[in-house]
Amino acid sequence: MNVTIEELEAYLLHHYGRGKIDQSLFMKLVEEIGEVAEVLNKKAGRKSSDGEDLLSQLGNELADVIHYAVAIAAANGLNMNEIIIEKDRAASLKYHHTTNLEHFILEKRKKQSDG
Repeated sequence: MNVTIEELEAYLLHHYGRGKIDQSLFMKLVEEIGEVAEVLNKKAGRKSSDGEDLLSQLGNELADVIHYAVAIAAANGLNMNEIIIEKDRAASLKYHHTTNLEHFILEKRKKQSDG
């Protein structure tokens, strides 16, 4: 199953609701970023890992980072889909990329429908 940003935003808004929860969500986000850093340190050999499944741990910690980042956006009524597309469009122009996220997605969808 795939989940869209809009679906995740709706679910997290339903779960957390609107309100004064920004600080607690942000604190959880920072905690999860620290956990990503710890896994990356283990992957790089800067910390011992004792045979742990670091790739699985990294995926789980990154999922937590996405969860809390999108929860903050949802609780504040932000449409991250639109924001991500627009921010990438501006960065593509600024850095002279040959394509941007919107064109990439449209081309991918066209190929899937043609194939």
